[in-house]
Amino acid sequence: MIELATVIRELREELERAIVAAEGEALRFELGSIELELSVALERAGQAGAKVRFWVVESGADATVSATSTQRITLALQPTLTGANNSPYVSGTAGAHER
Repeated sequence: MIELATVIRELREELERAIVAAEGEALRFELGSIELELSVALERAGQAGAKVRFWVVESGADATVSATSTQRITLALQPTLTGANNSPYVSGTAGAHER
């Protein structure tokens, strides 16, 4: 399983790479809202003051989390650039591993 914060951080990094790739391109795409639908497992430790953690269930991992209750959640994210008044633009080409 992967922590929800890790999934969001990796999404942010991927979008930042796409924004950098868009600079100077004639054709760009305005980045609108992003919806993520995830299967998550909720974990809370038994001791007092423990935090609740959300884990994203990786595909193929259903057998390992059968004892844990999983839920599907949808996150709607609206990307913005720090200090910018307009929507970010993305562009780029598929990497060799994505073709």
